[in-house]
Amino acid sequence: MTAHIKEDNELSLSTLADGSANAGALAMSALKTATSESLLAAVLKSLDDDKAEDIVQINLRGKSEMGDYMIIASGRSTRQVVGIAEKLAERIKHEFGIVSKTEGKDSGDWVLVDTGDIIVHVFRPEVREFYQLEKMWQPGSAAAV
Repeated sequence: MTAHIKEDNELSLSTLADGSANAGALAMSALKTATSESLLAAVLKSLDDDKAEDIVQINLRGKSEMGDYMIIASGRSTRQVVGIAEKLAERIKHEFGIVSKTEGKDSGDWVLVDTGDIIVHVFRPEVREFYQLEKMWQPGSAAAV
């Protein structure tokens, strides 16, 4: 005996207790407000939760129009680098509703996660040492002037 299940292909709005059909607005209000500081705190927490190493935070305000902060971190292997980046993008989407752009997941040596206000670089240690990206942006370096 085979059970047949009919699937409903129509979208419907659920109603709230007061009878209004504002479920979408309620779901959106549950998302956190994405200020640069709240986003920065969430990024740093995510990196810490996933055991990222040597986390460097660089304030880009007044130095660049590409964002407010740049975060540089390391993972111990290509697998961890990709995992850190994927979890970060998931958490930002879940908490703030922001779909982050990511680059470099195929190789796993250097993955960039762009959340808009915050740009996150996750490197394998050898690749990070080779590019020395944070030295370009640190105060007092010739490239930052």
